[in-house]
Amino acid sequence: MSNSNTNTQNLSITPITLQKLPHLKDYITSLKSYKNPLSQNQFYHPSDTFYLKESDIILRQIVYDLASPTLNSTQHQAYHRAGPREEIYFNVSHVRVAIVTCGGLCPGMNTVIRELVIGLYELYNVKQIFGIKAGYRGFYEMEPIKLDPKVVNDWHKRGGTVLGTTRGGFDLEKIVDAIERHGFNQVYIIGGDGTMRGAVKIVEEICRRKLNISVTGIPKTVDNDVGIIDRSFGFMTAVEIAQQAISAAHVEAVSGVNGVGLVKLMGRSTGHIALYASLSSRDVDCCLIPENDFYLEGKGGLFEFLELTLKENGHAVLVVAEGAGQELIPRTEAQQKDDSGNPVFLDAGVWLKSELKKWWARDHPGELLTLKYIDPTYMVRAVPANATDNMYCTLLAHSAIHGVMAGYSGFVSGPINGNYAYIPLDEIARTKNAVNTKDHKWAFSWGYCVLNSWHFDVAIT
Repeated sequence: MSNSNTNTQNLSITPITLQKLPHLKDYITSLKSYKNPLSQNQFYHPSDTFYLKESDIILRQIVYDLASPTLNSTQHQAYHRAGPREEIYFNVSHVRVAIVTCGGLCPGMNTVIRELVIGLYELYNVKQIFGIKAGYRGFYEMEPIKLDPKVVNDWHKRGGTVLGTTRGGFDLEKIVDAIERHGFNQVYIIGGDGTMRGAVKIVEEICRRKLNISVTGIPKTVDNDVGIIDRSFGFMTAVEIAQQAISAAHVEAVSGVNGVGLVKLMGRSTGHIALYASLSSRDVDCCLIPENDFYLEGKGGLFEFLELTLKENGHAVLVVAEGAGQELIPRTEAQQKDDSGNPVFLDAGVWLKSELKKWWARDHPGELLTLKYIDPTYMVRAVPANATDNMYCTLLAHSAIHGVMAGYSGFVSGPINGNYAYIPLDEIARTKNAVNTKDHKWAFSWGYCVLNSWHFDVAIT
């Protein structure tokens, strides 16, 4: 019996390409395995479906056009699913753990540390857990500090990182020598793209020395610019706090004569915080992000847009990501790099504030402009994680622990399409997550606005 309203199609998908996940067995052939102690944990009651197998995978791409002629010829990437394995490759009584935080601050860093300690201690009965102070340099410049559940009990309620952090200080030989000297055989590295690039080198050096040491990275970037994973921890908290700055700018703008509220938000190479905060607030008239070029003068420029907006509404709210418009800002010297190897950007917010004042004085002599500038950068990144990010950090930490115990090394844990997976560290280190402004999900509020031949890439609310 057929149903004319139902359209079915037989679909044959090309074999899946599973990304190889580095394992200690790759270079330590005599590696001994052990029964996972979770089997004796009264709270788990492991069954046949509790432990994950090598065949449990997560597809990277899950949206397809059935009518596409290239569908069946496309390579479908997949990653190993994160979670506990029945066999582990560490004698838990001999495990010594190092946890380090590097780079800038981000909501949730303390939560990740806390949950690593709690998870190792409670799930696998690991008692030798140490924190490395002050980032990478702490491996060879400072003594590790002992961590246990009592020490880290309330860390998730604090912003920043109790362990401390710095940029730079990456000396490969000194770091790996210190890891050996302290007898660490599990290393958890929390940091951004520069930190992850350093972690790749540490893994390579450990492999070269054939050391029985597993290294995992937990990507930390408030900008949400890490590729492959759904989002980075701390991002949702950052958006929430950024909205408070936008709300303040809106109040200032509507309360003044020709009021303009200008907010600069974090976002060096991507504009996720600026975009999400703008669309969530519904008070933003124009959002400038690094992914979209813009200009100030002439037809279709920012000044023309503001002129029209102020005439119509009497006020305007602008959001600019820190990496936006860098090519427009005059430079007096060559671009520098910070200690993590990232380019040092000029201050887009201060520059735009100055340009707006000059434009108004030139084109509207004698008229009042009420311009209020807000830069909440350190408020955004220094607050404790909200409930959503706290839960996320817990799942990240526990996923990392299960992967390390299973003998994997040189990987990152993270959600792909809502399911947690293990991703090769080198792939994460080189992959970015730019805003796709042509994605249809932003169509209701993002696009080319056309008004009297005016066109400008903005977030339209």
